[in-house]
Amino acid sequence: MLRIMLVAAGLALTPVAAFAHSCPVLMGEIDAALPDAELSSEDAAKVAELRARGEELHGAGDHDGSMAALEEAKALLGL
Repeated sequence: MLRIMLVAAGLALTPVAAFAHSCPVLMGEIDAALPDAELSSEDAAKVAELRARGEELHGAGDHDGSMAALEEAKALLGL
Protein backbone atom coordinates (compact mmCIF):
# COMPACT_ATOMS: atom_id res chain seq x y z
CA MET A 1 0.00 0.00 0.00
CA LEU A 2 2.82 2.40 0.87
CA ARG A 3 4.53 1.58 -2.41
CA ILE A 4 1.37 2.44 -4.38
CA MET A 5 1.03 5.75 -2.53
CA LEU A 6 4.66 6.65 -3.21
CA VAL A 7 4.36 5.80 -6.89
CA ALA A 8 1.14 7.81 -7.17
CA ALA A 9 2.74 10.81 -5.44
CA GLY A 10 5.77 10.57 -7.70
CA LEU A 11 3.65 10.48 -10.82
CA ALA A 12 1.55 13.39 -9.61
CA LEU A 13 4.62 15.56 -9.06
CA THR A 14 6.45 14.64 -12.28
CA PRO A 15 4.72 17.23 -14.51
CA VAL A 16 5.41 19.97 -11.96
CA ALA A 17 9.10 19.12 -11.90
CA ALA A 18 9.26 19.01 -15.69
CA PHE A 19 8.04 22.60 -16.01
CA ALA A 20 9.61 24.06 -12.90
CA HIS A 21 12.69 25.29 -14.77
CA SER A 22 11.77 26.29 -18.28
CA CYS A 23 14.79 28.49 -18.92
CA PRO A 24 15.03 27.78 -22.67
CA VAL A 25 11.36 28.66 -23.12
CA LEU A 26 11.88 32.00 -21.38
CA MET A 27 15.00 32.69 -23.47
CA GLY A 28 12.94 32.05 -26.60
CA GLU A 29 10.20 34.42 -25.45
CA ILE A 30 12.77 37.15 -24.77
CA ASP A 31 14.51 36.57 -28.12
CA ALA A 32 11.19 36.82 -29.94
CA ALA A 33 10.07 40.00 -28.18
CA LEU A 34 13.33 41.96 -28.06
CA PRO A 35 13.61 42.99 -31.75
CA ASP A 36 10.16 44.64 -31.75
CA ALA A 37 10.25 46.02 -28.20
CA GLU A 38 10.00 49.75 -27.73
CA LEU A 39 12.66 50.22 -25.06
CA SER A 40 15.20 52.87 -24.29
CA SER A 41 18.74 51.91 -25.25
CA GLU A 42 19.53 51.46 -21.56
CA ASP A 43 16.59 49.10 -21.00
CA ALA A 44 17.39 47.15 -24.17
CA ALA A 45 20.97 46.73 -22.97
CA LYS A 46 19.72 45.61 -19.55
CA VAL A 47 17.40 43.04 -21.14
CA ALA A 48 20.23 41.72 -23.30
CA GLU A 49 22.51 41.53 -20.25
CA LEU A 50 19.88 39.69 -18.19
CA ARG A 51 19.17 37.32 -21.10
CA ALA A 52 22.88 36.50 -21.42
CA ARG A 53 23.22 36.07 -17.66
CA GLY A 54 20.21 33.76 -17.62
CA GLU A 55 21.74 31.58 -20.33
CA GLU A 56 25.08 31.53 -18.51
CA LEU A 57 23.46 30.49 -15.23
CA HIS A 58 21.35 27.87 -17.00
CA GLY A 59 24.46 26.37 -18.55
CA ALA A 60 26.14 26.30 -15.13
CA GLY A 61 23.16 24.44 -13.64
CA ASP A 62 21.85 27.36 -11.54
CA HIS A 63 18.30 27.19 -12.81
CA ASP A 64 16.83 29.26 -9.98
CA GLY A 65 19.28 32.08 -10.74
CA SER A 66 18.63 31.71 -14.45
CA MET A 67 14.88 31.92 -13.98
CA ALA A 68 15.24 35.04 -11.81
CA ALA A 69 17.36 36.83 -14.42
CA LEU A 70 15.09 35.80 -17.28
CA GLU A 71 11.93 36.81 -15.43
CA GLU A 72 13.47 40.22 -14.73
CA ALA A 73 14.25 40.59 -18.45
CA LYS A 74 10.66 39.63 -19.30
CA ALA A 75 9.35 42.22 -16.87
CA LEU A 76 11.40 44.94 -18.56
CA LEU A 77 9.92 43.81 -21.88
CA GLY A 78 6.41 43.95 -20.44
CA LEU A 79 5.84 40.22 -20.91
